[in-house]
Amino acid sequence: MLKQPPTWLAPPDQLELKPWDVHIWRTSLDQPPEIVERFRQLLSIDELTKADRYHFEKDRRHFTVARGVLREVLSRYLGVSPGELVFSYSEHGKPELASAIGRQFKFNLAHSGGVALYAFTTVGEVGIDVEFIRPEFTGDEIARRYFSATEVDSLSRLPAVARHYAFFNCWTRKEAFIKAKGLGLSLGLDQFDVTLTPGEPAALLRTGWNEAEAARWSLRTIEVGDQFAGAIALEAHDWEAFFWEYDRETSRG
Repeated sequence: MLKQPPTWLAPPDQLELKPWDVHIWRTSLDQPPEIVERFRQLLSIDELTKADRYHFEKDRRHFTVARGVLREVLSRYLGVSPGELVFSYSEHGKPELASAIGRQFKFNLAHSGGVALYAFTTVGEVGIDVEFIRPEFTGDEIARRYFSATEVDSLSRLPAVARHYAFFNCWTRKEAFIKAKGLGLSLGLDQFDVTLTPGEPAALLRTGWNEAEAARWSLRTIEVGDQFAGAIALEAHDWEAFFWEYDRETSRG
């Protein structure tokens, strides 16, 4: 758990990932048309196809910007052109770099409510999640459907005023973990337990398939901003997080 909210800084000109570093980036997906079009020029055919499947124009723009920023940031770490990057995908859709140059380079991204988060590291498998806090998605019925029995019990014991944030603490921590595992929704959210009480350190408490697995992972809350919840999961301990803010001035394009 972060002891205090992070300071989101402009990134340095020279980006370097030390062996214990995790770089977490934040950006707004609401960009002017000329920026969106520039990002479209960077995307691969399959990325453009995915973007154009969205029914609403706003969602198409947000997907385009999210993937364009991913390419630009990765290009800065790896020293290649954004358009040259080639991605491959796991059986359950987790992206990774297809070339040997990025084989040890782990990354993940998430976006919600017009904000995107990215995690970059060489420490170990990583997953990140961000959610726009919507009151209609914090009902007991949804918790019983997706959360473990232990989590549902913990949620029910909280005062009503705390359940709202506890729900999204739980959701983002669980999503970050399954994204790090690369198993998508094939891994049921009710098959493992995380902490959720506001103010309590983020942690993976138990998995239903391996008693030793929880000890290998660390979870941390990410303070994204008002009306958002965020979390990161990493298969390692004793790592240091750095928080960078991406904007148009960050881009070299």
